[in-house]
Amino acid sequence: MSGRIVAFPPVARPDARVLILGSMPSVESLRQGFYYGHPRNAFWRIMAEIYGASLPEDIPAKTALLEENGIALWDVLHSCEREGSLDSAIHSVEPNDFAGLFEKCPGIGKILFNGGTARALFQRHCGAYLRDRAWAQMPSTSPAYTLSWERKLALWRRGLKDEHESL
Repeated sequence: MSGRIVAFPPVARPDARVLILGSMPSVESLRQGFYYGHPRNAFWRIMAEIYGASLPEDIPAKTALLEENGIALWDVLHSCEREGSLDSAIHSVEPNDFAGLFEKCPGIGKILFNGGTARALFQRHCGAYLRDRAWAQMPSTSPAYTLSWERKLALWRRGLKDEHESL
């Protein structure tokens, strides 16, 4: 059964430099109440590896890992209808308030999209916000995207490393 689902608020300190955007939280993430909750999603493992941290186990540790490294995290969509967790099932979308986010976090100079659906949704509904920012589509950290762990890590490391080198 499909129904309307609502995303989480952003993890975003005013000094954030990079914004990572997903499309919409999975069923498991919604159940847990925070981003990337599926145990096979590589997001938190990738962030911990890149920043030399231990794997964060709870919401405060996950939030701290991002904020301490200048990263904001959100989803493109505020709400949508979807059956299950697949991005391909998303419809009846309402985008998030990016004007408000970029006002709160004026230093965000780069957007990394966690997968192609996030990029496509953002370009379709919020593309004007890409004009003055670098951006890249990263490989999805979802277990449904079957690129190897090593390749995902290398691409995410390059996407985040390039940002730090340009500061």
